[in-house]
Amino acid sequence: MGEIESALDQALAMIARADPALGEIVGLSLRVSLTATTVAGLLGLPLGALIALGRFPGRGLVQVVVNALMGLPSVVLGLLVYLALSRAGPLGTLGLLYTPTAMILAQSLLIAPIVAALSAAQIESLAAEYDELLRSLGAGRGRAALTLLWEGRFALATALLAAFGRAIGEIASVMIVGGNIDHVTRTMTTAIALETARGNLALALALGFVLVGIVVLVNAAVFALRRVAERLAPA
Repeated sequence: MGEIESALDQALAMIARADPALGEIVGLSLRVSLTATTVAGLLGLPLGALIALGRFPGRGLVQVVVNALMGLPSVVLGLLVYLALSRAGPLGTLGLLYTPTAMILAQSLLIAPIVAALSAAQIESLAAEYDELLRSLGAGRGRAALTLLWEGRFALATALLAAFGRAIGEIASVMIVGGNIDHVTRTMTTAIALETARGNLALALALGFVLVGIVVLVNAAVFALRRVAERLAPA
């Protein structure tokens, strides 16, 4: 019990003094996950709008695939990205394996279906509500999509926050493609796993506290956005 109390004290002290080793790992995690969320947004939002508003052969199949990819095990995705980036893979010449870029790619592919599915559901709901108005204004599909994206901005921001929360807590795929290399590809989740195995509970706990804090902040932001959306919604 005394060992755990000592580790807790050390963990809190590391956070209080902004320990450089702790800050380096947290900074890399945030940089990777924020970049991945941005990429996922650039891919997922247009795809969600296309699914919601498009009328093309195979639309139903695209919906099924996107929804299925939301449940794809991250370890399988990590393996697929690893094979693509390995020396024998089609992208092996780029030399991206075991770099932050590989981790960003894995996280982007992991959370893009989440953004696409959630945005498609939101835009489809708004399209049904605003269909007559958009038709009366003579809005084409492109303009309608932009209008609905703007009208659903709070819900779509919530989808992006949910995707970021999924990315920041990811371990399997980033471990496979990043390698958990010290000062290069070590994120909060991979460091927690490693330091716990090493018996360095102080650093593992400090990282755990920071990770939980980030998740709480993300959920608070989601709650705040929903409240704002409710207040701004027409009666």
